[in-house]
Amino acid sequence: MPLFRYTALSPAGETLAGTMEAARAEDVVARLQEQGHLPVQVASGDAAGGEGVAALFRRAALDDAGVLQFTQQLATLLAAGQALDRALGTLVELPERPEGRRVIERIRDAVRGGLPLSAALEQQHGLFPRLYVNLVRAGEAGGGLQPALARLADHLERSAALRAQLVSALVYPVLLLLMVGAVVVLLLAFVVPQFDELLRSAEVTLPWYTEAVLATGLFLRAWGLPIFVAAGLVALAVLRHLRRPGPRAAFDAWLLDRPRLGPLAARFETARLARTLGTLLGNGVPLLASLGIARQSVANVALGEALAQATEDVKGGQGLGFALARTKRFPRLAVQMVQVGEESGELGGMLLKVADAFDAETRRALERALSALVPLVTLLMAVVVGIVIMAVLVPIYQLTSNAGVL
Repeated sequence: MPLFRYTALSPAGETLAGTMEAARAEDVVARLQEQGHLPVQVASGDAAGGEGVAALFRRAALDDAGVLQFTQQLATLLAAGQALDRALGTLVELPERPEGRRVIERIRDAVRGGLPLSAALEQQHGLFPRLYVNLVRAGEAGGGLQPALARLADHLERSAALRAQLVSALVYPVLLLLMVGAVVVLLLAFVVPQFDELLRSAEVTLPWYTEAVLATGLFLRAWGLPIFVAAGLVALAVLRHLRRPGPRAAFDAWLLDRPRLGPLAARFETARLARTLGTLLGNGVPLLASLGIARQSVANVALGEALAQATEDVKGGQGLGFALARTKRFPRLAVQMVQVGEESGELGGMLLKVADAFDAETRRALERALSALVPLVTLLMAVVVGIVIMAVLVPIYQLTSNAGVL
């Protein structure tokens, strides 16, 4: 989710500056207003060059793992019968970094000052997402803060587990691709040119593939570094361009229309949306409010726009399943399960089942794709290395054969 920098005035007239994650700048303004602050300036996190580069190396005071640990421990302490302020005081020493300890200290002091936990979390400059804050607020309103925190911890844990599985599944293929690229570049740029003078001075006719390999090696040796730098700059420019709303929406829509990648991306996003929406409904958050919050969990802009369109249909009195079906963006199975959940009055539980089903399906699809990718990359590396070796060894063999004849 994009990062925004903001400047605002507190009710006491103090100037507040910080960063906040949100889908749009308008969401940052709305969230600041909900906290009682007056927004002065909201800008993209990469608007300033030095700040944007520094932000790449800046760690959040509480990362995702820290937020999950904080939530689990707080739910456990509350279940054991401890008062909220005492539980927060116990958790002050939980983070290893002093920045994290200061965050929990601020939350504890705000709660001791009379603020509800949700308001104290909201004051932490976007460290706790809107989903998190609203689930806590719903638990406070229903008198069930501890169950709400327990459900929230389960939601965060499942999301973190899915991300970890995806990362671990992609590590080996990515490393293999990098190794293949490095081996090919080393062979072409450093090994092959060593044979160029020898082969061209010999009285043998070089095959066309040897000519091609030698020319490629010499070209990479002369222009490899500028090409690498230019490719990196082009990649950065493309990524920066895709962060703009219009190009990002067009790219996400194009991705959803791809034969194999589109359904996989739709299932992954639907699983995350269903789990977020089901968790919100299970904690008593109204459907329309849940849809507005859950939209921020959708990374694909085209699907987010489809969800916004479905939300408008729900406001007009349509069922959620019918509204999602009209967009023609969400998987048919998910839409049918949502309709069954609405008819049975168990929409929240059915959405969590949708999330479990699509999480499992996404993992299986990725495992199948990666199981086919690894041997394919290995075969590609063997073919490329074989061509390079053959392009060098065949002329050398011809040369030695001619020398033996003479």
